[in-house]
Amino acid sequence: MTVAKTSPISPLDPMAAAPFYRQIYDRFRNAIASGLLKPGDRIPSARALTQELGLARGTIEAAYSLLAAEGYIVARGQAGTIVTPTLEPRAPVASALPRTTAEIAEAGFRPDSILPFQMGLPALDAFPRKIWARLGARCVRSMQPSDMIHPSVYGLRALRTEIAAYLQVSRGIDCSPSQVFVTSGYRHTLELITLALLKTGDRVWLEDPGYPPSRELLGKMNVTAVPVRVDGEGMVVAEGIRSAPRARAALVTPAHQSPLSVSLSLPRRLMLLDWATRNNAWIIEDDYDGEYRYVSRPLPALKSLDRDGRVLYAGTFSKVLFPSIRLAYLVVPNTQVERFEQIMHTFVGGSPELTQAIVSAFIKEGHFARHIQRMRKLYAERRAATVAGLESVLGKHIRIDAQPGGMHLILRLQGRRSDRRLVVRMREQGLYAEALTDWTMDGEGASSLLLSFTNIDSQGTAEKLGKRILKLL
Repeated sequence: MTVAKTSPISPLDPMAAAPFYRQIYDRFRNAIASGLLKPGDRIPSARALTQELGLARGTIEAAYSLLAAEGYIVARGQAGTIVTPTLEPRAPVASALPRTTAEIAEAGFRPDSILPFQMGLPALDAFPRKIWARLGARCVRSMQPSDMIHPSVYGLRALRTEIAAYLQVSRGIDCSPSQVFVTSGYRHTLELITLALLKTGDRVWLEDPGYPPSRELLGKMNVTAVPVRVDGEGMVVAEGIRSAPRARAALVTPAHQSPLSVSLSLPRRLMLLDWATRNNAWIIEDDYDGEYRYVSRPLPALKSLDRDGRVLYAGTFSKVLFPSIRLAYLVVPNTQVERFEQIMHTFVGGSPELTQAIVSAFIKEGHFARHIQRMRKLYAERRAATVAGLESVLGKHIRIDAQPGGMHLILRLQGRRSDRRLVVRMREQGLYAEALTDWTMDGEGASSLLLSFTNIDSQGTAEKLGKRILKLL
C-alpha cells in the first residue's frame, strides 16, 4: 500500500454545469481508470482534500460516498481510504496499439533500460555500491545549512579541484579548478560551447561516422555540420581543411573515435592543432571513454598537446560511474573562463550539490582511480569473452573489428544484410544494437552492428545471445 499523496485531481471548474462533488468523483474515477491511481493506493482523507480544495467537507464526503458505492474505493479506518485492492485496472488504450518499426528503431538513444549489448552502459554489476552508499550517508550526515542553498552554477569547488588534479595525473592536462565547469551531461556541455563560442551559420567539422546526437544538437542550434571522413588514423584532417578551411570548430573523439574506436594519430593531432591556431578556430575534444584502452597505456589527451589555448576538453562520469548520475565536465582555455562563467550564469541552474560532494569524496579517497583500474581489467576480459562467444556462433555471418579500446564492438555483417532491419528485429526480441549506417551523415556505408560488451558476464552468455541473433539473420 502506498502513502497518500497530493490529490491527483485537476483543478475544479466553478463555471461547469456539474456540481463540485460530481467533478471530484469524475476526476478520481478517471485517475483510477487510466492507472494513475492503482489498486491499493491510498487517497487523501476527506479532511486533507477539504483543506486542499477549500470546499465544504460534506462536498468531499458526497464524492467519496459515490466512489465507495460504485466499488472504486474502500475505507480502512485508521489506515485511511484506498483504491479497492481487487479492482481490475483498465489497460490504457495506447498500450494496445502495436509499436511501428520506426518506433522500435527509435526506442532510445539511450533507452531507460538494461538490455543485452546496450550501448552507453558501464558494468553496472561491478560498481562499488557499498562504498558509494557509505560516502553518500557520510555526506548527508555532514550537511550544513550552507550546503542546502542554491548550488554554484560552475560546480562544487571541491569537485572542480579533484577533477583538475585527476586530469593532470591521468590525462596529462594542466588546468586549474577555475577552468573546470561541471555540467549535466555531454549534450549540456556541447550546448554551452555552442552558446559561448559559436553563432548561427558557423561551420563545424564532425567525424563521419560520428555520434548522432552531436549533429542533431548542432543542427537545432543552427550550426552547420561539415562531415569529415574517418579512416584508420582517425579524422582525415586534410579533407576537413580542403572542404571547410574557415570552419569555426572541429569536434573530435581522438582517444577512441566514436564509433570506430580508432585513435587519432600524432601527425593528425598536430595538423589539427596547427589548423586551429592559424584560423583562430576551436577544437572540442570529447574524451568519453579515454581511460579504457587494452593494448597499451591510455593515450594522453589531445588537450595535453595544446599550447595555444584552442582545445576545449569534455569528459563525463556516465561511462566510468553510471549514467543516472548526470554529471560531466568541461575544461576551457584560460582566456575563455570569464566568457563561460557568463554563459553559465545565464543558462544553467547548477547540478545537485550532494551528488557532486559524493563524487568528490569518491575521487579524493582513491576509489575513482581504483575503480577505473578494475574496470579496465574487467572490460578486457569481457571483451575477449564476448568476441569469442559471438564468433563461435556467428563466425560465418560476421567479422568483428580489432579495436585497441572502448566499450563496444563493431560486427561487420557479411553478405547483403541491412543493419537497420536487423537492429529492429533485435529490439523486438529484447536485444539492443545500433546500426553503424545510422551514425553516418548520409545513412550509407557498410552494414555493421554496434554492440556493447560491458554487461556480458561470460563467453557462455555471449554464445546464448549469439544464437538469438542467428535466428534473426
